[in-house]
Amino acid sequence: MHGSERQTPLKVLQITDTHLHATADSRMRGVNTYDTFMSVLARSQTSRYWPADAILVTGDIVQDESRAGYERFRAEMRRLGPPVFCIPGNHDDPKLMDELLNTPPFKVGGDVRMGAWSFILLNTFLTGEDAGGLGEKRLHALSAALKEHSSQHVTVCMHHQPLPMGSAWLDGVGLRDAQQFLRVIDAHDNVRCVVWGHVHQASDRMRGKVRYLSTPSTCSQFLPSSDFFALDNRRAGLRWIELHPDGSIETAVDWVAADAPR
Repeated sequence: MHGSERQTPLKVLQITDTHLHATADSRMRGVNTYDTFMSVLARSQTSRYWPADAILVTGDIVQDESRAGYERFRAEMRRLGPPVFCIPGNHDDPKLMDELLNTPPFKVGGDVRMGAWSFILLNTFLTGEDAGGLGEKRLHALSAALKEHSSQHVTVCMHHQPLPMGSAWLDGVGLRDAQQFLRVIDAHDNVRCVVWGHVHQASDRMRGKVRYLSTPSTCSQFLPSSDFFALDNRRAGLRWIELHPDGSIETAVDWVAADAPR
């Protein structure tokens, strides 16, 4: 389906920072990440937005870089039905992702057209680093992709934050070449939205005419505006994004109920 043929909005479910492990009973900071991941998937299917047209997974899928962790993720996501667009985070193993998550309904990186919209799936992974970066080659590829999709509304998807979050420790592990990235975005008027994970918290800002969104983790959250590492008391979260054919965007964060597993 191309151009303006589709008259209804695209419904996109974004989940991020699942931090799964080789075993289903592993915990991270006291949280069983498989249980919270499953509670988010269950919650998503009770939403008025379900079924999603696509599921966007913005990195840190597996905490321990284990094959079993990716296989568990793949099995659970495949049951849901929609296409699943994935990008690596700093805790991921990009080679394993390419091997295990790059056949339909999964896609790792690249770009996708759906109706009047295109998704550009950026890889900000840097080997051995918690921070992210694109570098000259990836920035050039982003610019080329935005030109290629010039007739489309574009959502750019990434793991590391390109805007400051107001937390000194967290902004120290953000996107290292954020200014170069933003210059590329500013040079293309078809970008409507930039979405990311990594920061384990929700934010929603406008910069120029572009919507910039961060999304909570499916496990634990980082305390906003804290200069030092600290956890928030919020539970698992997810984001719904409605992308309309005219380029407008509606979005909502959904938090899992307090009685869900931790």
